[in-house]
Amino acid sequence: MSLPGHYLAATVVGLLLITLSFLFMTGPQRKLVYNRVISWSPLIKHDRRTSSSKKPPRSVSPEKKVPSNIPPPCEYRNVFPPWRREALGSVANPSPLHKVNSFAPPGVADPLFRDGLIPFTADYRTCAEPLSTYTPMGISLAEVQALGDFPDYAELSGVPLPAPYREFKVETALPRPYRPFRWAYHQTMSLTKIEPDWWLELEQSFAKSIAERKELFDKYGKMMLDYLPGSELACKELMEIALQFLCARYPQYFSFSYSEEKGHVFHNGILKNETVIKDTHPLHVLLENVPEDFAVMLRNPDDGYYYLRGGVLCSSLGWNLATKLGMQLKEIHQPIPDYKEKMEFSMDRYFSKMPTARAIQRGSWGLEIDKPLFMPPGHPHEAYREYQMSPSELPISRVHLRVDWQTLRRLPLSGAIIFNFKALFTPIEEFRDEPYIPRLLSHVVRHGPENIMKYKSTWHVEHVALPALDAWAEEQEENGVVEKGWEVRTLDESPFYPGWEARWKERQGF
Repeated sequence: MSLPGHYLAATVVGLLLITLSFLFMTGPQRKLVYNRVISWSPLIKHDRRTSSSKKPPRSVSPEKKVPSNIPPPCEYRNVFPPWRREALGSVANPSPLHKVNSFAPPGVADPLFRDGLIPFTADYRTCAEPLSTYTPMGISLAEVQALGDFPDYAELSGVPLPAPYREFKVETALPRPYRPFRWAYHQTMSLTKIEPDWWLELEQSFAKSIAERKELFDKYGKMMLDYLPGSELACKELMEIALQFLCARYPQYFSFSYSEEKGHVFHNGILKNETVIKDTHPLHVLLENVPEDFAVMLRNPDDGYYYLRGGVLCSSLGWNLATKLGMQLKEIHQPIPDYKEKMEFSMDRYFSKMPTARAIQRGSWGLEIDKPLFMPPGHPHEAYREYQMSPSELPISRVHLRVDWQTLRRLPLSGAIIFNFKALFTPIEEFRDEPYIPRLLSHVVRHGPENIMKYKSTWHVEHVALPALDAWAEEQEENGVVEKGWEVRTLDESPFYPGWEARWKERQGF
């Protein structure tokens, strides 16, 4: 049936007016009209129509296919970490800051701030315009200079100094028994809030560890300690925070002095020596006084991603600083199973937004023959991982748990993120007296994701370790230490085990 001409013309004009009205509506108005129209048509189904075709849907061409479980690349060039400029007014020695504090940067979105960011490879000490050059933390280089050496980093960062550990005796000190085993096992970063008192943890092997690390550096050089242009402020900041920590935590062993001639001098009562700070590169100060590893990750203003720009790394297995220096975060972690699919996006986002006050910690572990501290590619110890020794060659006493206890924290001035870890070795024979640990570890090794266990290189000791762990687990059940039929799970005390603290203190003579 056809419509009369005047009805048809009226209909066309009406549709045209409606279309023009819709085009001139604002976004919210359009949404309102759309929702009302939808509400007037209950017979319309709003979900996608189910296909009746028996053929599978046409595949996207390989060059256009994007894995659904990998988020698309993100833009971080305009994303900055949270600022703590308010802390500048609370730090000691405010008089020089008062002169420059009126030059606070414009907002983070202001082009004046972004155009004034310190270049990636620039040395903060030689920038021509310190009043109008800023770190990613919104702090001008003039303010950095006014703060001077060893400012109050606890106030600047929001991470408190540790309480004095006066009962500590280096002769008997043992590391805490980290057992970061989890079940069900999933490949995540498994981050927890840092314990400020335990950021740097000393033990009875302090002097021996420092000597071993210096000997390794003499042999391997830049494979263990190096730094790139632009890392000067971050390296200084890291060194000063670490030394402040040692003096606050272990005042019976560490202290500072100052003189016009030498400037700041750090006194190490364990090693019976001193370090003149102005005469020594910050990373060398750490090498000679702190038996832990540090990697300096800096934000690149060109893309907002974080890159390894310096470090002292004496405890790496299968890699070294020279193979990673200059790399972006995702490039550093490329060998780790599932990192790209499960962690790359979240870690890049975490680095971009991590506040200074929220330092975190986590543990990584593996099983080793003896105690390999540094093992670059091609090291003779690598050969042990290629085969299983006969039990006569590999007594259980040679099998050790290696835990790399790691921390992440953002520095308050440079905005650098510091990755820090210490390698701790424990003979697995000690697990015999640690409730639940034998059963938990044997279960993870047997049933953990195959690619993760391969990455951890446990296979070369499993034929010796697993029978021993099983025997100790049965012994714990028979003795009533562990309930029979215990369902394997992450312990409530993780990363430790029930009763760990009393045993740990007793072994140190507390």
